[in-house]
Amino acid sequence: MELTALKPTEDPVVKPSAEMWAEASAEPSAEPSAVSSGERPVGGRDTDGMAVASFVLGLLGLLVLNVVLGPVAIALACVALRRGTARRGRALLGLGLGVADLVVLAALVSLDGTVSWSLAG
Repeated sequence: MELTALKPTEDPVVKPSAEMWAEASAEPSAEPSAVSSGERPVGGRDTDGMAVASFVLGLLGLLVLNVVLGPVAIALACVALRRGTARRGRALLGLGLGVADLVVLAALVSLDGTVSWSLAG
């Protein structure tokens, strides 16, 4: 292995040319930009999972624990919609079901007069 000294007229810094820029833009980057800036990337799976969870919790809330599951379904649906989920319809259904949970709770409480209600009467 032979070491050579740089001549004073040579510039050790490589300047990017147009060809280098074209090659760099053609290759997909391995890391998302959010990772390089230190932030946690919010993936599509997170928001899609929130949309599905809001739908499921909204359905369950029609039967049991409406006072808890209704607002949780509404919150998850709003967060999923704000982050731009691919399952927009599912998130909207979760939002509607969460609101329906609270409407059913209000109707049953007004008939029974208490926050705890049952179908048995």
